[in-house]
Amino acid sequence: MGTMDFKTDPGAVTINLLLIVHPEEAAGEQKGRRGRQTEGGRSAGLQDDGNGNSRAQPPQGRDRDGRRVSRESCEPTQAVTSYSNKGTQVTVEIHPKDTTPQLLKKLSFGKGPRRLPSLRGQDNRGLQRTEAPRPPGGKDLHAYPWDKSSLKSMPVDLQQFEKLDAYALKVNVKNSVEELVTALLKQARTDLEKVRAIWMWICHHIEYDVVGYHNKSQLSSKPIDVLQTGKSICEGYAELFEQMCSIAGIQCMKLSGYSKGYRYKLGQTFTGDSDHAWNAVYLDGRWHLLDSTWGSGAVDDSFTKFTFRYNEFYFLTHPALFINNHFPDNSNWQLLKPTLTLKDFENNMLHNSNFYTLGLLTAEPQTAIIRTVNGKASVSVDCRSATLFKFELKGTDEHGLMTLKKHGMKLDIYPQKTGSHKLQIFAKPSKASEDVYKCVLEYVVECESVDKAMRFPKGLHQPVGPSWFTERQGFLRPSHPDPVIHTNDGRCSLTFTLGKDISVFALLHCDTSSLTEDKRRQHIMQIHRGNQIELKIHLPHAGNFVLKIYAKKKSDPGNYDYVFNYLITCLNTEVKWPAFPQVYSKWAEDYEILEPLSGLLPANRNVQFKLKMHGIAKVLVRADDTHPLTQSRGCWEGTCNTSGCGEVFVMVQENANHSFYSHVLKYEVESQ
Repeated sequence: MGTMDFKTDPGAVTINLLLIVHPEEAAGEQKGRRGRQTEGGRSAGLQDDGNGNSRAQPPQGRDRDGRRVSRESCEPTQAVTSYSNKGTQVTVEIHPKDTTPQLLKKLSFGKGPRRLPSLRGQDNRGLQRTEAPRPPGGKDLHAYPWDKSSLKSMPVDLQQFEKLDAYALKVNVKNSVEELVTALLKQARTDLEKVRAIWMWICHHIEYDVVGYHNKSQLSSKPIDVLQTGKSICEGYAELFEQMCSIAGIQCMKLSGYSKGYRYKLGQTFTGDSDHAWNAVYLDGRWHLLDSTWGSGAVDDSFTKFTFRYNEFYFLTHPALFINNHFPDNSNWQLLKPTLTLKDFENNMLHNSNFYTLGLLTAEPQTAIIRTVNGKASVSVDCRSATLFKFELKGTDEHGLMTLKKHGMKLDIYPQKTGSHKLQIFAKPSKASEDVYKCVLEYVVECESVDKAMRFPKGLHQPVGPSWFTERQGFLRPSHPDPVIHTNDGRCSLTFTLGKDISVFALLHCDTSSLTEDKRRQHIMQIHRGNQIELKIHLPHAGNFVLKIYAKKKSDPGNYDYVFNYLITCLNTEVKWPAFPQVYSKWAEDYEILEPLSGLLPANRNVQFKLKMHGIAKVLVRADDTHPLTQSRGCWEGTCNTSGCGEVFVMVQENANHSFYSHVLKYEVESQ
C-alpha cells in the first residue's frame, strides 16, 4: 500500500476524519471457524466445540513448545498505520469527526494484513476518548499456580454493586451502541463501575445464538447486529463488549484462543484455529480477564436451547483460574508468570466454575486421566469450609469409598471391570437448603486390573464413616474414625459421645445374608452409660456388612433419620455368632446385660444371669421354673436351669406394691 504525505498548502482545506478499519475477510473466516461455546457439560456456561483431534506435529502458528504464536501485534495501535500487501482485503470507512459513525464511502486498499487491530479514539457524543491499549507487561502478571487468595484478579465488593447491577438490568436501549453506553454510565462513576454495568447488561440481555452456531449464514457478530437481535455467539459477545468499553473510555481487547467447554472431552488435544473469544479490560493500571459468553448462561446437552443463568465467576477472574479452561492465542494474555504451554493446558485437570464458587481449593491428582494401582485409584479435594460430596463411577456409587473431612473429602475407587471409566464428583454447601449437587470434577479412570476383594455391599451409602457431618448430628468422639472396620473373630464394639438428646437405632445389612431385618437387628446391642453409647456387634457369618446408624430427637415421636454407616469386613469363614437376646419395650435405655450376652442358651444347663438395672423392685427369670434374681452392688444376679424349655424370659416388677411383671428380655434355648 502507498504512503500518505501531509504538506503545507495555503489553499488546502483541513478535514477532520475518523477512520474505522474492518478486516472483512479475516473476520468472515474467523466467524466461520469459531462456533462459540458453553462452559462444559451439564448447564455450566457457554462455549464451543473443542476440536479434539490428535496431532503428531505442532500445527502451523505454534513454536516448538506447542505455544500459540500470536498474529496480533503487541505494539500500541496508531491512528494511521501502513500495512504490508499480504493478507485479505481491507475496507476503510470514513466518517466526520464528532458524529455517530454511519457508512459514507468505502475505499479498497487492495491487500492488507490478515488481522488488523480496530482503531480507537472515538469521541462520540461527549463520551471520552480511549488511548491505544498497551500490551500486557510485568505488572499485569499473576503467579501460577493459584495462591488460593481470591477468585478475582482485583478486590471486588459485590455488595457495593447491588444498586448498579439492578439499574443495568433495567436499561432497555436498542437503537445504537452509543446510546446504550450513555444510558448505562448514568449510574457508573469509576472505570470499574463502567465495566461492571456493561458486563451485567450483556450477560442478562444477549442470549447465545444456537441457530447461528449451527448455521453461520444466519450469524452476525457486528456489535449493532448483536445489540438489535439480542443474540450472538462468543465472537459477538466479545466484539460488543470491546466496543462498549471503548465508547466508555475503557481500554479493552478482544482475545481468542482454545477453550475447554461444550463438547470438550477429557484428555483431548487442541489443533487448528481458535474456538472461543473473550475480553481483557484495563483497570487500576493492570489488565484483567472476563468472559461474558460464559457469564450469561447455558445451553442444553444437545446444543439447541439456551437458558440465561448468570455466572459471576467469569467477571475479572483470577488468571491462574481463567487458564484452567481458556488458552489464548498469544501467551502474553495468560497474564501469568510462568506461562503455560499448550501441552500443560491439555494435560491439566479441568476445574469448572462450580469448583471454585463452592469454595473448593485443590484436587489431587491434577491430571484428567488416572491409572489404577492394584485395582485402586484415589482422589482428594480440599475446600475452605464444610462441604457435602457425592460421586458416580459410570453412573453408580457402588465401587468406591468416600469419606468426608473437615476441609474436603477423600475417595478410593475400585472399578470392577478393566478399561476406561468416567468418574464424576459432585458437591454442595453443607448449609444449602436444596438437595442439589453440582458437578465439580470429572476424571477418566484407566483400570488395568480388578481387586475382586473390594466388592462393596449394595446397601453401602456414600460418604462412609464418621465426619464433621455426623458430629453435627450429635455423634462425637467416635472410637473408630475410619470408615472400614476389620474383625477377625466377627466381633467389634463402637463407642460415641452423644452431644444431643437423641435416640439411636442401628441396623446390619449384608447382600449375602438370608436373615430378616429383625434378626439382623438382634446382632447389635446398644449400651448407654451417661452420654456415651456403645454398639456391640456380633456378626452372624463372614462377609462384608454395612452398619447403618439412625437417630432422632427423644422428644420427636416421628421416624428415625439416617445419619451414616460403616463397612465391617470379616474374612474368617468359621465365624457364626448367635444373636443377642430379644429386647422388649420395657427394657430401659440405660439397662445393661453383663451375662449371658448370647441370645441362644445351651439346653439342660445352669446359666448364670447378671443384669445391671435400677429402679426395679423384683427380677424373675422364667424357664420351665421361675428363678428370682437377687440384687448385689447395683446388679441383679442368679442362675436358671434350661432343662425342659425352649424359651427363657426375664421379667421385672417395677413397683413392689403391684403384682404385675413386665417382660424385658427373651432368650432362645438350643434344641435338644
